[in-house]
Amino acid sequence: MEPLDVPAVDTPHRRIHTPIPVPESLPILRKWYAAEPDAMGGMAPVIWDRATDCSIFDPYGNKWLDWTSGVLAANAGHNPPEVVEAVRQQAGKLLFAYAHPTEIRARLADKLVEILPDGLDRVMFFSGGTEPVECAIKLSRMRAQRLGKPDKRAIVSFESAFHGRTLGSQLAGGIAAMKEWIGPLDPSFVQVPFPDGYVCRDTGFDVFLRSLEEKNLEPANIAAVIMETFQGGDANFAPAEYVKSLARWCREHDVVLVFDEIQSGFGRTGTLFGFEHYGVVPDMAAFAKGMSGALPLSALALRADLADGVPARSLTTTYGANPVCAAAALANIELILKQNLPQRSATLGKLLHELLAEIAAGCDAIGFVHGRGLVAAVHFVRPDTREPDADLAFRIVESCVRQGLMLFAPVGLGGASIKICPPLTITESALREGAELFRGIIEHELRLGAEPES
Repeated sequence: MEPLDVPAVDTPHRRIHTPIPVPESLPILRKWYAAEPDAMGGMAPVIWDRATDCSIFDPYGNKWLDWTSGVLAANAGHNPPEVVEAVRQQAGKLLFAYAHPTEIRARLADKLVEILPDGLDRVMFFSGGTEPVECAIKLSRMRAQRLGKPDKRAIVSFESAFHGRTLGSQLAGGIAAMKEWIGPLDPSFVQVPFPDGYVCRDTGFDVFLRSLEEKNLEPANIAAVIMETFQGGDANFAPAEYVKSLARWCREHDVVLVFDEIQSGFGRTGTLFGFEHYGVVPDMAAFAKGMSGALPLSALALRADLADGVPARSLTTTYGANPVCAAAALANIELILKQNLPQRSATLGKLLHELLAEIAAGCDAIGFVHGRGLVAAVHFVRPDTREPDADLAFRIVESCVRQGLMLFAPVGLGGASIKICPPLTITESALREGAELFRGIIEHELRLGAEPES
């Protein structure tokens, strides 16, 4: 909260000409901090006034290059005109319809079923990313009950996973510190190692089977396995052969396979849906973030037999497929397809990972760089112990923000990773400028850390 003088920045993609935080912004920030709990904070002390494409502006003439997409939500860039116009037109007609039929809702559902692979033939709408995960857990257990298998209720997920912040989603999550508030945990929620090749060196599918055996968990008692396409606390993908083996195992044992695509869907990883990297189609897939152009809307796509037979009105939500959000999502999806943003993500993602690999080469403070397409996580460690270095990650983010590059460090692996996920509309020049600044700040922070204390 103390304004710090920083060198002036004026480049094609960044402009900083005030102290950060801006002194004139402090009354707004203090009002916010006084009215909202600390639990809602943790963001950079920057007042977002407007945003367009890959740029964020405050009211004071500063401009940031956005490497966050508003935390992976603005896949097609901030405020794309097509989405803004769709929102404007729909807001002039109908703001709210609860769960009643509307044309725009029907068009959105039809579009999703059209672009999803065969087998995902139904969609259900919600507001936030945690809700479709909760619904997937519920439907998996309801299915087992319909089949006369009430003991088939265990939910298997992965260590270090992040599935949301409501109770069921956090029970399925794999970050122990985030579950301390729950108290005694439901033993039917079980986590197994995630085969990232870093924390879990052994990436063979036998690790999954051994873990179930160690926990005395039989396949007959498992309702579902849920896995993030890439782990959201970082950007770790599983090996494709592992996931194919997992899909076969689920089919053999009548276990529902759920992919959490909250962060990975709609072009982010270089394919329209992240699970395409694995060559499998899940039984359910949860979507949010990049689907709607950053308005509050989420969805669960699923096999018809998992949806059919569930009683009417048993899964309604107040704001799911709100007409304005549905209009935004339909326009956003059509824009992603029209501009072929998944392919753009794949092409520019190759450049991004080349630039990050150059930064990581010879840098003992970087433990790994994971990701695909336009999502990456750079994990920082203490060179002597290889333990996560969250303090270094925080300082790098803070310095980048003060010089006009918006970044964040998500939860996961000790908070020591910096997530890089710019809008899929970013240009090559913006990627290169951001990478040059990122490299320079890492080197600067490491030099400062190496200097002896006076």
